[in-house]
Amino acid sequence: MKDYFEKGVLFIDGEYLKKVLMKKLDGFKLDYLKFSDKICLDLELMRLRTYFYDCLPIIRKNNPLDIKLDAKRQLFISQLKRLPRFEVRLGKLQLIGGKFRQKMVDVLMSLDVVEMCFGGKVGHVILVAGDSDFVPAIRKAKDCGIIVHLVCDRNSAHNELMDIVDEIHELNLDFVSGCEIDGS
Repeated sequence: MKDYFEKGVLFIDGEYLKKVLMKKLDGFKLDYLKFSDKICLDLELMRLRTYFYDCLPIIRKNNPLDIKLDAKRQLFISQLKRLPRFEVRLGKLQLIGGKFRQKMVDVLMSLDVVEMCFGGKVGHVILVAGDSDFVPAIRKAKDCGIIVHLVCDRNSAHNELMDIVDEIHELNLDFVSGCEIDGS
């Protein structure tokens, strides 16, 4: 083990992680602070910060289900914001072709990744994502000498994303072991 810890920053695509937790990990109830700290401890990194990206739901006029979902998401986001060294960035949801689509999330995340690369702020970037939209930001990070880790479900991550990162960590039940919400 090293005598020192290099700094690492986590960037979590909330929608991606939520889908993996629901579909692959049977609705695993994740404690985001434990998860962030475990990743950095396993990689022998000091967690500088965790950035979490998501969207609040759209509230359709007089729709009680939307209002209930919004209240639940607002509470979740408030709780995340109060965790030590957590930042929450919110994009927007749009109804496109009858489906809700996130807008601005990937751009916000990519900008933050690139921003962290300059000035020697960190040595490692850890992405919890699966989208190839992050490839240009990863290239820039690597050009700046940053080690880029990807935490993902290999079956739901884009091949181009997995091809460009330095290290891949499989997001499975073993990986999240010990990161469950207390009492669940």
